[in-house]
Amino acid sequence: MRLALYAAFMKMLGIDVGSSSVKAAVLVNGKVRGEVVRAEFATRHEGVRVEVDAEGVLRAIKKAIGQVGMRAKQVDVAGLSVMSPSWVAMDKAGRALTPVITHQDRRSVEEAKEIEAKVGKERFLQVAGNRPVPGGISVTSWEWYRRHEAASLKRADLVGHLNTLIHRQMTGARVVDPANASFMGVYQTVTQGGWSDELCEAVGLKRELLPEVMEADRVAGCVSREGARAFGLPQGTPVLTGIVDTSSAMLLSGAEEGQFTNNCGSTDVLGLCVSRGLPHERLLTRALGVGKKWMSVSTIAAAGTALEWARSQLFADFSKEQFWKLVKKMAREGKSPRKREEMMAGVCFDPYLAGERTSVEQRKAAFNGLTLSTTREHMLAAVIEALAAASAARLELFAQLGVPLKRKIMATGGSKGGLAELFHRDWKGKWSFWEEKEATLRGLAKLEPRGN
Repeated sequence: MRLALYAAFMKMLGIDVGSSSVKAAVLVNGKVRGEVVRAEFATRHEGVRVEVDAEGVLRAIKKAIGQVGMRAKQVDVAGLSVMSPSWVAMDKAGRALTPVITHQDRRSVEEAKEIEAKVGKERFLQVAGNRPVPGGISVTSWEWYRRHEAASLKRADLVGHLNTLIHRQMTGARVVDPANASFMGVYQTVTQGGWSDELCEAVGLKRELLPEVMEADRVAGCVSREGARAFGLPQGTPVLTGIVDTSSAMLLSGAEEGQFTNNCGSTDVLGLCVSRGLPHERLLTRALGVGKKWMSVSTIAAAGTALEWARSQLFADFSKEQFWKLVKKMAREGKSPRKREEMMAGVCFDPYLAGERTSVEQRKAAFNGLTLSTTREHMLAAVIEALAAASAARLELFAQLGVPLKRKIMATGGSKGGLAELFHRDWKGKWSFWEEKEATLRGLAKLEPRGN
């Protein structure tokens, strides 16, 4: 394998697959060499279904690698950062049999209820670390396909998440990292003890369909001849197992116990690094992906997207610049309780436009207190204040874990319209923040490759 001896001098091709695009760049010691390129792909929203065409993602990866150009062919190793969950079933050749099901998908509510009833709420939580949230814990998507589109699974040879699919296509390996495995719902997340026979049996999932769990910093495989043709990388290039995108950001922060990272953007993700699995029914629990560390995570599923929705539905006559200027002004004025009450005029908003990541019975957004005198400004103020309050309320949940919290937080995203300022406005106590751009991509360079 063409693997550099020291990580400080190693050139890595970082590939970061988000919810709507692939970013790629050459990384050296956590820094981008050259430019970060981007290739977009589409997400389908059909009622409660939210999915991505697997071939579309693979084409975007190939396009991004092509945009990096010759530099992509001169790296020592490739690393993968992926959104999670991102469930997909594959055939023997590694071709996708299903779309990639994202965390926003809610088709599997009934399946989630039945899984939890069969296993028991507390038992599932103590083993898997999470409740079987529809779409958010991907075994619910497996169960939905098994019941409603069984024909799609007849030729299934492997089920996993996006890095499983990418490896199967790029290297031929059948792998997943502990962080992604944690969101599959049949992994012993709390102990990082491997696949659970108990949970697999409960959902009729055969162990031979599951990938090997391999830590994110392992070289899981090398680019095959077929992978070289498909993705434009040299045959034999080592490829790390891969990791969840927010875990990658945590690695960039130092990944010490009590350290927060906050990705404030379309979705607001606040993650805490902990030294043991601490299941909590209102927090997501998963392995970090490297070593015996975990992350406890709180997500506001529609954060920036809730404000984008408000713009499209209530302020379509505003330019983006005008709208975000208004948001920033209202968020700043809302610091005053008296001014806040005046701006909202009795209107309240439940901020669940994309549901809630820890709830089996999915919540929905709603306005309350509307009257004939309600204006769109009152409604926007209610959205802003609901998001600020939801962000601040999470700190009480993390405090329940009993972990000493570091009050200096790494933030990424959120520059548009002062999102980060809004989401941190009502946090009690003294907190400080430092910003890292492209954290989910750059964090990959903190992985020191190990042979498999």
